[in-house]
Amino acid sequence: MSRKSALIFILVGILWGVPYLFIKVAVDETNGYPPAIVVFGRVFIGALILIPLAIRDKSIFAALKGIKYVAFYALLEMIIPWLLIGTAEQKISSGLAGLLIASVPIWSTLITYFQGDKEALKFNRLLGIGIGFVGVVLIVGIESITGSSDSLSIMMVLVAAFAYAYAIIMIREKLPDVSGIAINAVAMGITTIFYLPFTIALWPDYAIATEATLSVIALGVFSTGIAFAIFFTLIEEIGPTRASVVTYWNTAIAVILGVIILNEELTIGIRVGLPLVMIGSYLVNRREKV
Repeated sequence: MSRKSALIFILVGILWGVPYLFIKVAVDETNGYPPAIVVFGRVFIGALILIPLAIRDKSIFAALKGIKYVAFYALLEMIIPWLLIGTAEQKISSGLAGLLIASVPIWSTLITYFQGDKEALKFNRLLGIGIGFVGVVLIVGIESITGSSDSLSIMMVLVAAFAYAYAIIMIREKLPDVSGIAINAVAMGITTIFYLPFTIALWPDYAIATEATLSVIALGVFSTGIAFAIFFTLIEEIGPTRASVVTYWNTAIAVILGVIILNEELTIGIRVGLPLVMIGSYLVNRREKV
């Protein structure tokens, strides 16, 4: 990996590690926004950044041509999971949310296997799935039994992780040659339209903390618009497989920021599950020697 690629890799990891912190602040139940409004804010800002880029290189027309697939992608990548994560973070820590999302590579491997790719479960991947699954079970079990976190919220984030995994597999299969920036630009536009009526209906009648508003803006600018644009630059530099390893960096950032900035507890569930999920996800993505 070149120095340029390494710097982009680190930057993407930071940009996708901090959204859990921003979401946690933005959806505060006492002086923050309802989760649906937070989703609207981040995709509206993200669309303002990505749509002009897609128009400039004319890739947006290919994305619009495959609008039915992009709309389904938006449902699975943004509309459902971002609402679930925001709702869950009203009751669980940002670090735990980031950790559970790190299970995406494990779900991806299982999905491709059940779709007929028997090569998906080679030894290292099977081992990774086993280790990662044990990690997830321990996280859910320990957090639930000890009462450290809300079980329903944990399951919401796991559903979001599964939706992320399927969304990427589906869109790569249906629109393999369409720019990722264009796909996400259109998807963010669709998600903005979807959440607009909810934003109007749910607009709070109480004072919103400045920190919550700034978090939504930062979430839209840095973790949505800029992060998506830079990530696809990273894919061009080092390929999608190696780029996906950024997931592990994201997780570490999310957990560390939650503990340092929000004073979140480093629970037993996180301490036990974090290394197992990270190791499992790494093994799933690692290339076998030939």
